[in-house]
Amino acid sequence: MPINITMPALSPTMEEGNLSKWLVKEGDRVSPGDVIAEIETDKATMEVEAVDEGTVAKLVVPAGTEGVKVNALIAVLAAEGEDAGAAAKSGDGAAAPAKAEAPKADAPKAETPKPEAPEQEPAAAPAPKAEAAPVANGHASGERTFASPLARRIAREAGVDVSAVAGTGPHGRVVKADVDAAISSGGAKAPAARAAPAGAPAAAPKAMSDEQVLKLFAEDSYELVPHDNMRKTIARRLVEATTTIPHFYLTLDCDLDALLALRTQINAAAPMKKTEKGEAPAYKLSVNDMVIKAMAMALMAVPDANASWTESAMVKHKHADVGVAVSIPGGLITPIIRRADEKTLSVISNEMKDLASRARSRKLKPEEYQGGTTAVSNLGMFGIKDFAAVINPPHATILAVGAGEERAVVKNGEIKIATIMSVTLSTDHRAVDGALGAELLVAFKRMIENPMGMLV
Repeated sequence: MPINITMPALSPTMEEGNLSKWLVKEGDRVSPGDVIAEIETDKATMEVEAVDEGTVAKLVVPAGTEGVKVNALIAVLAAEGEDAGAAAKSGDGAAAPAKAEAPKADAPKAETPKPEAPEQEPAAAPAPKAEAAPVANGHASGERTFASPLARRIAREAGVDVSAVAGTGPHGRVVKADVDAAISSGGAKAPAARAAPAGAPAAAPKAMSDEQVLKLFAEDSYELVPHDNMRKTIARRLVEATTTIPHFYLTLDCDLDALLALRTQINAAAPMKKTEKGEAPAYKLSVNDMVIKAMAMALMAVPDANASWTESAMVKHKHADVGVAVSIPGGLITPIIRRADEKTLSVISNEMKDLASRARSRKLKPEEYQGGTTAVSNLGMFGIKDFAAVINPPHATILAVGAGEERAVVKNGEIKIATIMSVTLSTDHRAVDGALGAELLVAFKRMIENPMGMLV
């Protein structure tokens, strides 16, 4: 019988993906383990392997299709000895999902039909007919009112109910003159909003609709760039993080002079190794590599801060898995250095270079960027002095790292020049209280200013 191939769930949170490319065509033979397609998720482009043997009878979803739901049928295989044509017919009823096209700005919008009233139980006696609702603007009450944007704006500012204004424009459309007449006559006032009961929470402000935003700009002054899955996911998770996590911020200055001197010594002592481009150092540490290690060791020194919040329990982690924010085209991703507390600086450095390179080409596996116990976001290379980062659930902390710069500092009563780096720790106040966050940040500062401790 035909073998259905469905859109796989490439991560626990994946709901849909884009079928970027088919690597097989109809009529090809495939075996378990053969790569048959490339699927683009919100974070990476991943290869999909066949799990059964057979002949590709039908590619149900064309290459380049966006928004294919998880478990949707994407292809059909004919089993050994089965007629491919007959197998292909089993996929004829499955249509490839298509993104709905946005309505054109100059296209008239169709009037939304009124829903039919639900059927009523038969009454013992016929009910008297209700009086017809008064007609305003050529429509029965409750139906859409046609009005020009200018008329709507003037009516809104004047507190006039535009649906109660008789329109004199084409097909009963309300125009500016109609609203001006209603204002001068004092009629068609919008009903006053009902006062909220005492103690009731204020209603959350609604975000502007796409239409409201676009009305603020001239039609020829912009172009629309549709959101891809990554940008949608980033937006959704940022809203989730900032509206559900109570952020608390702590900032410290760290003296980098000892760390920079040690880094220079370690890099100078790196052995040479053969590569495709010739000989190169076996490693080359960056300040960020040492920041990752220091953060991991600080979490081990303050284990209560190495936690994640859930509604039923506190998740206390046994290792420090440090995520590192990496900027990629269209967004960012946070690959994770697992067990960074146990790894040497050279291993962290080489692993980070590999993860960052594959992140930019969207070749990371889900297990390489999901989870983690904390994160580091470094904008120092852009000259940013200090900033506060948004926590990435399920983490309870994230460290924002600024640029190392020479500043005048007071040491032993004397003004001296030192290389100072400002760092800000964002904490989930449900899991990490102020004093605990301060203890963690002090432990991090101690590692940065006494970097030899990271070598033992």
